[in-house]
Amino acid sequence: MEGMPQSPVDSHSVVAEALAIAPVIDGHNDLAWRAREDAIAPYSVEGLGDEPHGRFDTDIARLRAGGVGGQFWSVYTPIELTGGDAVQYTLEQIEFVHRLVARYPDDLALARTGDEVRAAIREGRIASLLGAEGGHSIGESLAVLREFARLGVRYLTLTHNANTPWADSATDARVHGGLTEFGREIVREMNRVGMLVDLSHVSADTMRDALDTTASPVIFSHSSCRAECAHPRNVPDEILRRLPANGGVVMIAFPPPFLRDDYVTWFTGDRSDPKPAVTVDDVVRHIEHARAVAGIDHIGLGGDYDGFDDWPDEMADVTSYPRVLTALADRGWSAHEIARLTGGNILRVLDET
Repeated sequence: MEGMPQSPVDSHSVVAEALAIAPVIDGHNDLAWRAREDAIAPYSVEGLGDEPHGRFDTDIARLRAGGVGGQFWSVYTPIELTGGDAVQYTLEQIEFVHRLVARYPDDLALARTGDEVRAAIREGRIASLLGAEGGHSIGESLAVLREFARLGVRYLTLTHNANTPWADSATDARVHGGLTEFGREIVREMNRVGMLVDLSHVSADTMRDALDTTASPVIFSHSSCRAECAHPRNVPDEILRRLPANGGVVMIAFPPPFLRDDYVTWFTGDRSDPKPAVTVDDVVRHIEHARAVAGIDHIGLGGDYDGFDDWPDEMADVTSYPRVLTALADRGWSAHEIARLTGGNILRVLDET
């Protein structure tokens, strides 16, 4: 296709085989929010097709160059909004994704189930799933939760960066000690309607309570490993060890604060020292740690593109997945092992829920 960017790495035979088995199904992308914030054309779906978009990390051309066959589009609402305001904002985010898919029907297809994702990939389209980021977006209403599910929202992240009245966040003061009884009711209702419980952003207590409550596999749509970087957004080993029994998947995120402790120190300081170098090797380190603790069947990718302003070296946009996969292949991963990471594991979770 004219204007299509090339992959950032030469095609590696093992990577090519892996992507033929299972293209990348990424767990989290903030394009909808970034489009809303765009100063030039807020919420426009124009210019996201065959030519790389100048202001975002994401567009269709670069998704294809990155080997992406499925994308969970985050429908995110700022934590400052609550109640009906949060619900309205989330609905506007959902509507953006629906308009995006309608604008590019040859390239994108809405999907909810594993079979719908597979059908889209067979048709040469990028499966588009929705994930609501932050339990505040439902306005403390199970009815709103059910309506979001009807509109295609496939996961709900139980918190964002602040507590909800029913769940503790990883980056807020401990108030509930995990989930309240209403929080457990929300998890059970999500199980009933087939919505994935997303444990990115939540406290370790909330992770434990959710795993004790859920009858379905959970996901971490964009988190990395706390043993490799102590950021509270990352997943402790004790939780990673519970994923095999639950069947869930941790989808490793790419923002540097989740990858290196020295970057966190620099980022939260006065930034007068040189910025620590963060590279694809740091992403690989987290993937291999998650594999070692949780197992090959419980890992995935959740880049978090358009949700942060800095990225590892040479990983600035959604063309970057082949760099990660090539590094893994060079470390001895087989095509079938890589294919579990790229899409096979999250497809299993979609099938099971």
